[in-house]
Amino acid sequence: MLAVDAGASMADIAAEAGVDRRTVYRRFASREALLAAVYEARLDAIEAVIREARLREAPVQVALHRYVEGVIEVNRTWPVDLARMLTDDPSRERRDHFVHEVEAFLQRATDEGLFRPGLPPGWAAALIPLLMHQASRELPHLTPGQAADIVVDTLLHGIGTTSAPTRSPAVIHSAGTTASQTAEPTRNAHPLARVEPEVDAVPTPHRPRD
Repeated sequence: MLAVDAGASMADIAAEAGVDRRTVYRRFASREALLAAVYEARLDAIEAVIREARLREAPVQVALHRYVEGVIEVNRTWPVDLARMLTDDPSRERRDHFVHEVEAFLQRATDEGLFRPGLPPGWAAALIPLLMHQASRELPHLTPGQAADIVVDTLLHGIGTTSAPTRSPAVIHSAGTTASQTAEPTRNAHPLARVEPEVDAVPTPHRPRD
């Protein structure tokens, strides 16, 4: 509930849990204490995922799948408002340690040839959390393992077909400019063909990097 409504009151939380508000207060003295307990439980779970994935010594593709599967399960079990969690200093410091562990693993994966070299710095580290977040939220009918299959496959192979022609951005831009200068839209053209892409079509999340 707190992940959906960060401003939920103790009464709201108690009602969602199906217990009396006094029951919640007997366990947690304040809303802040409840949030701290949730953050701790999530970070404990993330720590266990990193340990069990064996990011430093397991074969990189095996470790990657274990990590992604584990984080998807944590995201579903302990969803939080990440931006709010990062305002809690102990939680942020602990999470930063996990981030360094994952970044070191991603460098190892690049060094061992799982990811291609030459990508912009931090690209894989930014992309993986986005894919895990989307899989956690948008694929509820899949098990964490099945969702991890999709995330890892998307990460390693993309969503294009191997038979799709490859052209440089300069060629694509040149072709698009020529077409726009020389062709009028036809009466029967598909309406989406005339829609300009939105620059911010995908909102930037609050760095869900776990």
